[in-house]
Amino acid sequence: MATTAARPDPRDFLDIAQLLTPEETMLRDTVRKFVTDRVLPNIAEWFEQGILPRELAQEVGRLGLLGMHLEGYGCAGGSAVDYGIACMELEAGDSGLRSMVSVQGSLAMYPIWAFGSEEQKSEWLPAMAAGEAIGCFGLTEPDSGSDPASMRTHARRDGSDWIINGTKMWISNGSVADVAVVWARTDDGIRGFVVPTDTPGFSAPDIGGKLSLRASHTSELVLDDVRLPAEAVLPGVASMRGPLSCLNEARYGIAWGSMGAARACYESALSYATEREQFGRPIASFQLTQRKLVEMMVAINRGLLVAHHIGRMKDAGNLAPQHVSFAKFDNVRAALHIAREARSVLGANGITLEYPVMRHMNNLESVYTYEGTNEIHTLILGHAITGIQAFS
Repeated sequence: MATTAARPDPRDFLDIAQLLTPEETMLRDTVRKFVTDRVLPNIAEWFEQGILPRELAQEVGRLGLLGMHLEGYGCAGGSAVDYGIACMELEAGDSGLRSMVSVQGSLAMYPIWAFGSEEQKSEWLPAMAAGEAIGCFGLTEPDSGSDPASMRTHARRDGSDWIINGTKMWISNGSVADVAVVWARTDDGIRGFVVPTDTPGFSAPDIGGKLSLRASHTSELVLDDVRLPAEAVLPGVASMRGPLSCLNEARYGIAWGSMGAARACYESALSYATEREQFGRPIASFQLTQRKLVEMMVAINRGLLVAHHIGRMKDAGNLAPQHVSFAKFDNVRAALHIAREARSVLGANGITLEYPVMRHMNNLESVYTYEGTNEIHTLILGHAITGIQAFS
């Protein structure tokens, strides 16, 4: 017997919420409320001032969101989909907030959890899960971004100690971190080191003049004869597999997070278009505006379906790195396009901090580049479908 469905929800057109379990829905609503109550009233000011209050880490830690996809050591042990949902809701607030959480959990905690010694895990992970200790991830260098294997940072043995020299660049959380996971070239291959940031010879000057990710701490890491004991090295990996596996964890979160930023832009444009009147009627009544809104809505629903699908694949153990590249590649470029279209709907109002659109658009320019540029992910996918490597 035929039935007539209700008019689709403009903010969840395909009813993607029905894909969530009750527990996932509760998580979504909890994180969304935190963002609504704590972040949104303040984020424009934080963005303008170029700050992200350190105490947010402990507040997010109390929600169980730091290293939430890891098990043990005070971590929540959530699913990949749980982690994705949290990233989406956090980035609907701001990419800088989601970046702080991603770097903490996927880039700093994950390598300690996956490759660290029991002593390293016990020392750092509980404090990091609580937000009492902040971590950063040192891989990118001034002359090696997309080609991290060409890093110049090196570590040499001196007796039983290690001495590290080098510079890392574009490091989120760097200047507020208590511990840095630094990757360096050694005679034994690429090794990771757990570096307390109060170690002599270590410094993390902030990078100023940013027009994107302003509500985030972005720094250099300078290691000048940093001496570490033998037990500082991560024992579980001695190759590029170590840092690349961390990047894959972070890229997965970005596939979800970018859709949160896109959703915030679309919903702002939708509300504005139905309220703003020109020529005696709402601009939402004009065909060109409706086309923009429809294109935004379709792209968000498509991106969310991709994110959910790869999340279920990851939880089932069937996710390849190329699948993550697919989602990061398409979802971030779609989010950036949505932000630009939303800005045009808002007209001149779209460039102010009164609305979230220009802030998200600026942030997404960084998200488009970090954790693998769009070009690199294009070539990863090209290799996957042709079997031919386009770069060495």
